[in-house]
Amino acid sequence: QVQLVESGGGLVQAGGSLRLSCAASGRSFSTYTMNWYRQAPGKQRVLVATISSAGSSTYLDPVKGRFTISRDNAKNTVYLQMNSLKPEDTAVYYCNARTPIIDAWGQGTQVTVSS
Repeated sequence: QVQLVESGGGLVQAGGSLRLSCAASGRSFSTYTMNWYRQAPGKQRVLVATISSAGSSTYLDPVKGRFTISRDNAKNTVYLQMNSLKPEDTAVYYCNARTPIIDAWGQGTQVTVSS
C-alpha cells in the first residue's frame, strides 16, 4: 500500500511562492504517475499538474507558466513549485499516485493566498 505525505503549504501574499512536497512510501515510486489536485471551498477537486514516470508533465491552463511539477525518484518525492500565486489558487492541495492498480491519496495541505 502506498502512503503519501504532503508538506509545504501555508499562507502567502499574492505574487509570492510556495513549494509543496509529497513523500511516497514503496519501492516502485519511479513507476507511478504522480498528480497534484486542489479543492477550493465549495468546489470540486480538480487536477492541477501531472508528471509521468518518464518525466513528462501537463498542467491545468490557469497555472501554466506559474507552477512546475517535478520528481526526485531517489527521494521518492514529487514537488509542486508555485510562483506568482493568486488568491484564486487558495485550496487544499492533494498529492495522488496512480498506476493501473494503485490510486493513492495524501491527506492534503492547505494553501492560502491573501490579496
